[in-house]
Amino acid sequence: MTVHVEAAPVMRRPETPDWLNDLARFCAGLRYEDLPEPVVARTLQVIGDCIAAIAAGAQEPETIALARRMTATADEAGAAVIGAGRRTTPSLAAFLNGTAGTMLELDEGNQFCRGHPGIHVVPAVLAAAARTGASGRDVVTAVALGYEIGARIGIASKLRVTMHPHGTWGTVGAAVAIAWLERRDASGMAETINVASSLGLSTSRRTMLEGGTVRNSFAGFSNQIGLMVSDLVAAGFTGEADGLGTVYGTVIADDWRPEDMVAELGERWEIARNYFKRHACCRYNHGALDALAEIVVQEGGRIDPAAIERVDIATYIWAAQLAGQEPHNMLAAKFSLPFSIATTIVHGAATVPAFREVARTDETIRSLARRVFVREDAEATAKLPALRPARVTVTLKNGRVLEAQALTNRGDTEDPYTPAEVRQKFFDLAVPVWGQPRAEAIIAAIDALPGAADIAALDALLASAPVTRT
Repeated sequence: MTVHVEAAPVMRRPETPDWLNDLARFCAGLRYEDLPEPVVARTLQVIGDCIAAIAAGAQEPETIALARRMTATADEAGAAVIGAGRRTTPSLAAFLNGTAGTMLELDEGNQFCRGHPGIHVVPAVLAAAARTGASGRDVVTAVALGYEIGARIGIASKLRVTMHPHGTWGTVGAAVAIAWLERRDASGMAETINVASSLGLSTSRRTMLEGGTVRNSFAGFSNQIGLMVSDLVAAGFTGEADGLGTVYGTVIADDWRPEDMVAELGERWEIARNYFKRHACCRYNHGALDALAEIVVQEGGRIDPAAIERVDIATYIWAAQLAGQEPHNMLAAKFSLPFSIATTIVHGAATVPAFREVARTDETIRSLARRVFVREDAEATAKLPALRPARVTVTLKNGRVLEAQALTNRGDTEDPYTPAEVRQKFFDLAVPVWGQPRAEAIIAAIDALPGAADIAALDALLASAPVTRT
């Protein structure tokens, strides 16, 4: 069958839409003093959370091997490869740090944009900060702005269900953050957004479901491309008049609402309504794990895996999709709800070691995972996106039935972790990499960013070698 395609010639370049001009003016005109105090505080938390996730992820075999292959020739004047004890070009550092930051499924996120804006922006900003002579306030402002723009694209569009959000709109967020550091005017900001809109990845959702670890590089590419966009625009490259409208309205997403890009701009900050993760696995698992935690507490702190006949989980569609019982690697284990439940019961928490190869091949955990069954609850799905319900029912071999339900995830805007809990997460991830004294020095340097003339102190700490390897 021949499909007739009608030609739609472009007789002249369209005008830049008003909303994009307004957005560009906002980006170019933003100053640190415009950020409300809660936004600054949350941005510092996000920077610390990303650095800890990167450092811990940098200790994985794949990231160790990748850093060594790509930075065989060290660049002592370059940017820090966090957790690797080396430096390289800003472009490579942004890529490696963005990749490492997603390895353990512990980077923060934003439920409203359905993605992880922080890890798409922080590595690029840290890599570029020394090159641009950025102050600590500059770093905070660039991160908050890049986060804002990336998240707003996620809110204003609805990615196709076959897409993975990593590596898509985060590229625009990273590019805007770098453009701000380089003091682009409103015209340059609009061009940055238009150029960057065409450079996101054609990501596949199945990579996470199949455990395809190439998925962990998606955020790395966004950070790297964000830096490259700055050079493209500076060199005179141009984009469409409305690149976001084309890409997110007709190519990779549906339901494009440009009015959401400027709604309450400068009043509602997306970084201030983010979430932090403590379970080292896909966020879709977290509601069920929170419900399981309630059951375990009721049972005195532990349930014997051998005493369990079966576990049944009724939850919303995206979590129900993670029903595989036989994950073949660490990433697949993190996207397996049965495995996440089983390893948490055995280990007592969904920690980083609970998903490593030793745990994945543990027969007690594997056997229990085969007794965990997941189904979609249509009523739970209907409550998306405001709630993310999960009901967990544990049937014991003696006939007792234990049950609990969670309506949302711990760490979300509706049930946030305390600042102390977020800081403890930083130390849980950073101390094994750098040791307690250096981890404390790093978090102190992050806290001091609003008063720092530059980021030299933080940068030197991030480039230091881990205590676990050379």
